[in-house]
Amino acid sequence: MQCNCLNLETANKILIIRLSSLGDVILTTPVIRALKKKYPQIEFSFLVKESYSDAVKFNPNLDRIFYYQKENVGTTIKELAEEDFDLVIDLQNNFRSREVSKALCIPFVKFVKPSVKKFLLVSFKIDLFGDLKSIPELYASAIDSLKLDNDGPEIFAPDFIKPQIEKDEKNIGFCPGTKHFTKMWPKEHFIELGEKLTAEGFKLFLFGGRDDKNICSEIANEINGALDLSNDNELLQTVLNMKMCRLIVCNDSGLMHTACAAKAEVISIFGSTVRQFGFFPYKTKSEVFENNSLNCRPCSHIGRSKCPKGHLNCLKKIAPDSIFNSIKTKLS
Repeated sequence: MQCNCLNLETANKILIIRLSSLGDVILTTPVIRALKKKYPQIEFSFLVKESYSDAVKFNPNLDRIFYYQKENVGTTIKELAEEDFDLVIDLQNNFRSREVSKALCIPFVKFVKPSVKKFLLVSFKIDLFGDLKSIPELYASAIDSLKLDNDGPEIFAPDFIKPQIEKDEKNIGFCPGTKHFTKMWPKEHFIELGEKLTAEGFKLFLFGGRDDKNICSEIANEINGALDLSNDNELLQTVLNMKMCRLIVCNDSGLMHTACAAKAEVISIFGSTVRQFGFFPYKTKSEVFENNSLNCRPCSHIGRSKCPKGHLNCLKKIAPDSIFNSIKTKLS
C-alpha cells in the first residue's frame, strides 16, 4: 500500500531498498544519514544485492543489511517478513523492488523516477528538467519533510583494511573504466594526460574493479611510474586508496561516486549522458567536462555499447590538454 503520509515518529523499524547499481547505492547514503539524524530511535535496515553491499555494509546509520536473492526471491521476502517492518522506503522503484514492497503488505513510499523527462531529452532533445537536481535530492523527495545536510556520500571501511599508498598532495587517481563504451573517455586520452602529469612530478594511480583490469593495466604500462591498483571489486580497499589522493579523474561511473565518498576532488568526463539525469558529483569539489556543442547528446540515459553516429565526438573532442590545465590550476 503506497503511503506518503505515515508519521515516521511512530515507526520502530524501516526497510530501505536499493538493490543496484554501485553509484545508485552509494548515493543513498546522504538519505540514510539524514533519516538517522532525524529519527535516531528508528531501526533502519537496507536491502541490496550482495555484489554492491560494501557500499553500505559498515554504515553506522544502518542496523542491518539484507541481501536480495534474485534466484530465490521468496526466501528474501520470507526473511524480511519476519522482521515486522513498519514501512518500506523503495529507492529503486523497479519491478523487483516493487515485488518485495507489495509482498510485505505494509505501507511503502517510493522514489519517483523522472522517466518521461529522460525519454523526451534522449529521444527528442526536449529538456524539461529545469534546475539540476541530484539523485540524493530526488531520493529524499520521496520522504515527506526530509532535508539533506551539506555533506556528500560516504563509504565506511573497518579498521583492519589499510590503504596501500601513502597520502600525498601529488597523488592523482585515474578511473578509466566504465560499463558502457559511450561513457568511456578514450584510453589514448588518459595516457596522454597521465604522461603530462607525471612529467610535472605528479604520482599516478589507476583504480578499477574486475572489469576494469585490462584498461587499467594498459594505461599504467604506458605511463612511466604509474601504479595499477585495480582489484577484484574490493570497493573498501579502493575507497581507502582514493582517500590518499588529492584529485581523481573519472568517467560518469560508479567509481566517480566512490571518489566523492572518498572526499577527493573530482574531475568527471561525461560522454553520452548529461548532468540533468542527476548523476553528477554530489557535494564534493568537482568539475564536469562535457562537449556541449553536439546536438546528439544525450543519446542514452545509461550509456551504449557503441556510438549511434559512429564518431564518439562527445568524448574524443574533450582534449587532454584542457583537463591537464584544469588540474594544474586546481593544484598549483
